[in-house]
Amino acid sequence: MDLSGKVAVVTGAGRGLGRAYAEALAAAGAAVVVNDVNAEAAGEVADAITARGGRAAVAVGPVGGSEMADRLVATAVTEFGRLDVMVTNAGILRDRVLWKMSDQDFDAVIDVHLRGTFTCARAAAVRMREQGTGGRLILISSPAGQRGNFGQTNYAAAKAGIVAMARTWAMELARANITVNAVVPVAATEMTKTIPVFAPILEEAERTGRPFPEWLRKDEGLGTVEDVAGLVVFLASDASAGVTGQAVGIGGDRLALWSHPSEKAVAYADGGWTPDAIAASWEAGVGAEPETYGIPAPKVPEA
Repeated sequence: MDLSGKVAVVTGAGRGLGRAYAEALAAAGAAVVVNDVNAEAAGEVADAITARGGRAAVAVGPVGGSEMADRLVATAVTEFGRLDVMVTNAGILRDRVLWKMSDQDFDAVIDVHLRGTFTCARAAAVRMREQGTGGRLILISSPAGQRGNFGQTNYAAAKAGIVAMARTWAMELARANITVNAVVPVAATEMTKTIPVFAPILEEAERTGRPFPEWLRKDEGLGTVEDVAGLVVFLASDASAGVTGQAVGIGGDRLALWSHPSEKAVAYADGGWTPDAIAASWEAGVGAEPETYGIPAPKVPEA
């Protein structure tokens, strides 16, 4: 897929998924602004891209505030003349159960994930509308934002908000031919290595170089960071011009479209619902098949 002539910004691109996105976009022909808080990591990614004949620039700093977002866009325009793709990947974790989560834990994650996505997308949208040639906003969400996850109040809330922003901005930016989509990735990263059921499998694969087992790649949709990057390249391309307002999952051998929230069951009562009427009808009515919540536990095949 040819992205020649396009310019992309990838936040949090110093390692893991962000690095995979940046390198895949560059391999497809795009010039890439590599952002990270770690200057050495960002420089290493940019050097790797240029060593392969690609074009890259570095913009070091944490996302969240408007100043950094504006600097990312300015770097793209100064170095490469325009901006076509914004990938909002940067993120941090501060996992705690509700009663142990501090204000600082909550605010730090919301600032980077949610506010950082907002400020970077806003700055990109302003520039893309000025250019008048459309663009792509690719927002990185998570299964935790779709289903919730134990100990991740801040992260799950931010990632759910990111999908809601994608749906909203898809409407607002349609006339400017700017598509907006959320990616819901699942990949072997430093974070997934902390999940007890996955840890020994991932460690063995890293040690031996063997591919992940088929059940992991298909049933759990868990593979390498490179497995996820193809979706970002597709969404950055002209081939995805008709795709917007979607939450798309990818991992391992699995590609999925997440449903948008919708009414599952509806009941009516003439004159409205009293608390007693709701209680009397709940189990046989709208509450007959309650929704599940939380990320399902992996199903490891028996040896």
